[in-house]
Amino acid sequence: MKNDAVLQLLGLAAKGRNVLSGEFSTEKAVKTGNANLVIIAVDASDNTKKSFCNMCAFYKVQFYEYGTKEELGHCIGKRYRASLAITDVGLAKAVEEKIKSSKTIE
Repeated sequence: MKNDAVLQLLGLAAKGRNVLSGEFSTEKAVKTGNANLVIIAVDASDNTKKSFCNMCAFYKVQFYEYGTKEELGHCIGKRYRASLAITDVGLAKAVEEKIKSSKTIE
C-alpha cells in the first residue's frame, strides 16, 4: 500500500462518518443530494463507471476515478469498494485538490 495523501484523506473522512461506500449507498447519496464528491475505482467495471459518470453529470456532482477497489476499501476500513461518496463539503474539496495535484505529478 503506497503512502497516498488522497487515500489518507478518505480514511479521515471515513472516521468522521463522512463517506458512504458501495454502489447502492453511493447512488442514494448522489440522488438525494448528499454526495459532494464521488470516487470510482479505476478497476471498477465499465458499466459501473458509465452509470456513475452519467448519474453524477445529471445531478451535478464532481466525479473522479482514483485508486483500485482494494485501495479504496482498505483506506476506509472495509473490503473491496468500487465507489465512494464524500458527504462533507470541506473534505470533498480537500480530496478533489489532492487528486488534481497528484494527477499533475504523474
